[in-house]
Amino acid sequence: MQRASGEVLLTQRPAGKIAAGWWEFPGGKIEPGEPARAALDRELDEELGIVSTQARPLIRFRHAYRDRIVLLDTWLVTAYRGELRAREAQAFVWTRPEALRDWPRALPTVAPSVQALLLPEHYVFTPPDATLDRLLDGLGALPPRALLRLRLPALDADAYERLARRVLPLAQAAGLRVVLDRDPELALALGADGWHASAAVMRRLGGRAPLAPMRQFVSCHSVEEVRRAGAAGFDAAVLGTVLPSASHPGAAVLGWEGFAAAAAYAGLPVYAIGGVGPADLPRVFAAYGQGVAGISAYWPV
Repeated sequence: MQRASGEVLLTQRPAGKIAAGWWEFPGGKIEPGEPARAALDRELDEELGIVSTQARPLIRFRHAYRDRIVLLDTWLVTAYRGELRAREAQAFVWTRPEALRDWPRALPTVAPSVQALLLPEHYVFTPPDATLDRLLDGLGALPPRALLRLRLPALDADAYERLARRVLPLAQAAGLRVVLDRDPELALALGADGWHASAAVMRRLGGRAPLAPMRQFVSCHSVEEVRRAGAAGFDAAVLGTVLPSASHPGAAVLGWEGFAAAAAYAGLPVYAIGGVGPADLPRVFAAYGQGVAGISAYWPV
C-alpha cells in the first residue's frame, strides 16, 4: 500500500509465525481457485481490517527458499476504506521506499517490489537525431520523475559527452532521471542516474551487470533475454517490439500476450516499447509491466 505522499506500509510478522520479527509487505497465500485481487482484499481485511478501493498489479516474481519455490503476485494499493488495525497483533509502519533498501530484517521477498516502487512509469528515449536545442526545449513537457535516456547513435563519443554534460544537470533540475548509453564509466563520472545496455552488450558482459552503484537498464527482445537480464543483475528491462510502429515497420512484434509472457515472473521491472504510449499504461500494468518506453509518444514532431 502506498500513500499519496509516497510512503509505503510495512508490517512485522508476529510471534508464533514463521520468520517472526521479520518485516514484509502485508498479504498472504492465494487460495486454490481464488483470483489474485480477491485474495488481496481478503488478506487486507484479515490482517488490517481495511478494504482496498484502488489497486493494480505491480510485479510478479519467483523466490526460492531452501525447501520450496514461491510465486509472488504483488499489487499496488493506493486507496482503501477503513481504519488500519493490527488484527494479528503485528507491528506496522509507513516509510519511504528508499529506506527499504537497507531495512533491517526485511524478508528477501521485499526487494523486487521495492525495485518496482522506486522506478517511474515512463521511460523516455530521445529522438535519435535530436539537437541540443530540441532536447532542452522539450524537457519541461516530459512526465515528472520520468527516466530520460540520451540515445543519440549518430554522435561520436566526444560529441555525445559534450551534449550529456549540457543536458544532464538541466534535466535533473527538472525532476527527470537521466540514463546514458555509452561507456558506463562515463555515466558514473557525470553523475547520471543510470546506464542503458543493448542486448548485444549484455551478452558481451558475460552475464553480469557492471556497475552496482548505478541503476542499469537493458533492451530485450524475447523471454530468454529478459530472464538473462534478471539473472545478470540489471535493475529493469525494456522489452519490444510490442505492437507495430512507424519507426520499425518490418519488426517482429510480441503482442500483448507475448509481452505478458515475458514480464510474468521475470524477477525485475519490465517496460513495454514499440507502438505503445502513456495511454497503454493500464494494459501494461495488467500484464505486470513497469510502464512504457518510447520516443514519438513523448516528443512532438
